[in-house]
Amino acid sequence: MRDLVELFSLGGFVLPILILAAILALAIIGNRFWVLRRARIVPQGLVGRVADLVEVGKLPQAVKQLYENDTPLARILLVALQQVGQPRDTIKEIVEDAGRHEMAHLDRYLNFLGSIAGAAPLLGLLGTVFGIMHAFAAIGTVGMGDPKALAGGIAEALITTAAGLIVAIPSLLFYRYFRGRVEILVLATEKDVLKLVNLLAGAKQ
Repeated sequence: MRDLVELFSLGGFVLPILILAAILALAIIGNRFWVLRRARIVPQGLVGRVADLVEVGKLPQAVKQLYENDTPLARILLVALQQVGQPRDTIKEIVEDAGRHEMAHLDRYLNFLGSIAGAAPLLGLLGTVFGIMHAFAAIGTVGMGDPKALAGGIAEALITTAAGLIVAIPSLLFYRYFRGRVEILVLATEKDVLKLVNLLAGAKQ
């Protein structure tokens, strides 16, 4: 514990900022892992069940099932069901509008995670600069004869550089992963919604 406190004090004012960034990044990563699960966005078999009910004319039961499901896909399909009897292009346009609104929530916090990934190395570099400045200030005060006087500045430079990279690398990797995950979920949602749009418009599957 004592070593951690000493390490924290050697990192200068930049290290607490990087620690805060790391905590925020971990919180975002945990949140996105929980939210961006396929079952929470595109439940398997939902479109098939709704389509079966629509084909036999049981629209109220289809609407009830979508209300009970309460996922982004279900809400988009509900909008589609409300356009029964409209031309295909009209249904598709309204559904795409609803889809953009729903899918926007999937990107939540990802831009902030990307900002952390980009800013962390720069903060580490800033800490490095301040550490070198402190080291040169020590040289100016006591000369080169006392290595201990230089140790604080050098330690600050190395610790903040390492901390910046430790925060940035995982943040960047998870940012890219979640971006790809969002794209996969959006495509899966569009594919499922299109099936129902075609059915409602009387088009062949």
